[in-house]
Amino acid sequence: MSTSTWMMIAFIVALILSIWKMYPFLVNRTLEDDDTGEDAHEALVEHMQRTLKSLPTSPSIKELHKRMREHEKFDKERFWRFNENKLHQLLHKHFTKHPHLNSIEDIHKELKNRN
Repeated sequence: MSTSTWMMIAFIVALILSIWKMYPFLVNRTLEDDDTGEDAHEALVEHMQRTLKSLPTSPSIKELHKRMREHEKFDKERFWRFNENKLHQLLHKHFTKHPHLNSIEDIHKELKNRN
């Protein structure tokens, strides 16, 4: 065999080995506790609305966060990273989708008026 054939075989073997070693980093699987997707966002919005419906008055952000975490239907394993900052982001995104709402009190009033 010529030198170029050996070089081609070595190149192909090295290419296969490098792809095999890099494959775990290329696979993009969703983790079980991923709370960044759209489905997680919708689940948190539904949970926030459920929590707000159960409260007699409009809470502060700290109170809402506390009540959401203590609620019986809160998935602590999936949303273990849920903190006040995530709640701020959730509310900001919710206010962007619904421009007629400007505060937690507005969301609370709208939910109470639906029933």
